[in-house]
Amino acid sequence: MKRLMFACLGGLACVAQAAEPASVPYPQDYRDWRHVKSMELKPGHALYATFGGIHHLYANPKAVRGYRTGQFRDGAVLVFDLLEAKTEGNAMIEGERKVLGVMVRDARRYASTGGWGFEAFAGGDAKRPVVGGDAAKACFQCHAPQKANNYLFSSLR
Repeated sequence: MKRLMFACLGGLACVAQAAEPASVPYPQDYRDWRHVKSMELKPGHALYATFGGIHHLYANPKAVRGYRTGQFRDGAVLVFDLLEAKTEGNAMIEGERKVLGVMVRDARRYASTGGWGFEAFAGGDAKRPVVGGDAAKACFQCHAPQKANNYLFSSLR
């Protein structure tokens, strides 16, 4: 099976290339976590080619505390769920899942990437990690300019 890697582009991350096994676990039951926000990238957006579609962001309880206090502790997990945006009549609806991106806080284990581990799962499939050992290049280089915001592009609604 061919593995893929997501190369970061601008602010979110993810274009396909080769990668190693996942070091960040697949987040079970993440849809039961706090919904942080949703958005849609449309044609014309700089990241549309890679990230066009509907984005949902979820945070586990530790990550919610991090958003509220500005201090993300080890064990905080954020999930970026990217789905195709489809039109049905006059409604925009979710299509197939493109990727499930995950950030896990562990200051020691991921010291070289700001204390965050990164992984993405193609199609949301736990058996198809696509970042592996290339997190510094694939994800963190885009998150690094967000150091003052805990390396995040999001905030709690």
